Amino acid sequence: MALTAEPVAQLSHLPKADGSATFSCCGFTVTAAVNGPVEAPRRDENAFEALVDVVVRPAAGVGGTAERQLESLLQPTLRQLIPVRNFPRCMIQITLQVMEMPENAYVNAKILQAQLNLAIIPGLIHAAILGLLTAAVPLKTIATAVTLAIGPDDAAGIVVDPTMVQVDNAKSVHVLGFTADDELLLAESSGSFSTVEWDQVLETGQRACCQGRSSGQDTVMTDGMAGSASIRRFIRSVMETKTAADLYWK
Repeated sequence: MALTAEPVAQLSHLPKADGSATFSCCGFTVTAAVNGPVEAPRRDENAFEALVDVVVRPAAGVGGTAERQLESLLQPTLRQLIPVRNFPRCMIQITLQVMEMPENAYVNAKILQAQLNLAIIPGLIHAAILGLLTAAVPLKTIATAVTLAIGPDDAAGIVVDPTMVQVDNAKSVHVLGFTADDELLLAESSGSFSTVEWDQVLETGQRACCQGRSSGQDTVMTDGMAGSASIRRFIRSVMETKTAADLYWK
């Protein structure tokens, strides 16, 4: 599958879900189905706030440890965006189905190391947010995330939205998420890196999420990334288009 730097989304296409979205970018395609708020099971209900239930399903086979790890990262991240205290004794269900992954995400029929699992997190987050918006679940704010990789040598610099080959060869891989208020929401890293490199990663990630992707002195962009619109503007654009279509009377 050829990698596409420009994001693509399809909204409200699953008829049996309260909200749904399919988000594609950088070779990853994720479909989100959102239901709720609905009554929480008695054993799980909280008298003061809603339960956020996140399920990640792999592109092939049955979910395992990798999917459970992703769920444990996504659940608190999405929970921070949803005003859970507005929905006591309720549950918001978010199911994320991985539809496609880059061709070389598998080696010898086995999923690669944890570094490669990090690369799919932005796609999962963006699909979930679009699904929540189409389900009319109120959000405190929206968030955007980006994957960054530090190359195997000093000359490689920091790669924004790296390919799977670059991720596999990287010294370290990082996923950063920021809210619309430019506050750090998520930070996950794998590999070895110095404090100086971390500061550079943080600055680059904030610039990519909050100001759009643009070339920098120590930043290497993947093909087609220069000048592309930020995910934040993309989410706003697709939701404005959907709202305008929903309000149009034929």
